[in-house]
Amino acid sequence: MRSSDWYLTHDVDEFLARAGEFLRSRPGPHVMQSTWAERVRARGAEAFGADVPVFGMLERGGEVHATCYRLPPRGYGLSPLTPEQADSLAARLADLGDSLPSVSADHGTATAFAEAWQRRTGAMPRLRDTRLCLYRLGTLTPPDPLPAGRGRVLGEQDLEQTMFWCAEFARAVGENIVIDAGTWAGTRFADKTYTLWETPDGTPVSVAGMNPLIGGQIQVDVVYTPSHLRGRGYAAAVTAEVSRAALAAGAQDVVLFADLSNPTSNALYQRLGYVRLSEWVGYDFSAAVPETGAGTETGAGTGTGTRIG
Repeated sequence: MRSSDWYLTHDVDEFLARAGEFLRSRPGPHVMQSTWAERVRARGAEAFGADVPVFGMLERGGEVHATCYRLPPRGYGLSPLTPEQADSLAARLADLGDSLPSVSADHGTATAFAEAWQRRTGAMPRLRDTRLCLYRLGTLTPPDPLPAGRGRVLGEQDLEQTMFWCAEFARAVGENIVIDAGTWAGTRFADKTYTLWETPDGTPVSVAGMNPLIGGQIQVDVVYTPSHLRGRGYAAAVTAEVSRAALAAGAQDVVLFADLSNPTSNALYQRLGYVRLSEWVGYDFSAAVPETGAGTETGAGTGTGTRIG
């Protein structure tokens, strides 16, 4: 497989026009590609800073067989690739003189690319400690009994409360981000719809968010209960509520990521009817200069990868 089969572009509309059908063919494994492409389309590439996002397609015979994307200053996010496809992408990026900090994808793809990148550039890959599991909703099975209370969708009038909960979540998972009225629109949290679980007296105890409907799929993202309120069924209740809302919004597929180091959350999602799709990992690379040229060409460029969400 030739590295020249990979086409790179900064034009997200072109990417979606050419790769949209491919992305919709396997919405679960392609969730990150679809999510970030739609965010870039909706916000405009200029919203992501001077180093504009880059999208890539592996095309042969007029058909797209794989994709990638990058959002500076992070690394590449990849659709599922065979070892041959991963090697051809590594060759393409090395030929461009691309400096690559990291890669994230399903375990097999990320590992194949990391090995290919090391062969071609000498960069040493380091597997991140955090491993995620991608789940897809089968048959929704809400907890029975539910904890006392109800779910409430947060609207525009609840922005202060929404930002508070997102900041608490970000702090809990170690995201180094400032969330306030000035930064909100540029965060990955701004395009979600949030549901709070409230006790009968109106006290909020757990939150869950969902991304917009993209290609018939909705990703549940941000599920958070303060540590002193855990173990009471609130997370299960609010996740079931937001999953039901996703189905009501027209989603044919509902997916979410869970940290594999947290057996409680993984067991919870499976009880609710979520089925494991794949393991998701990331590799960080040591600084290395590619062995081959540094030229660029029309439609090619650099950028970086993804954060789950």
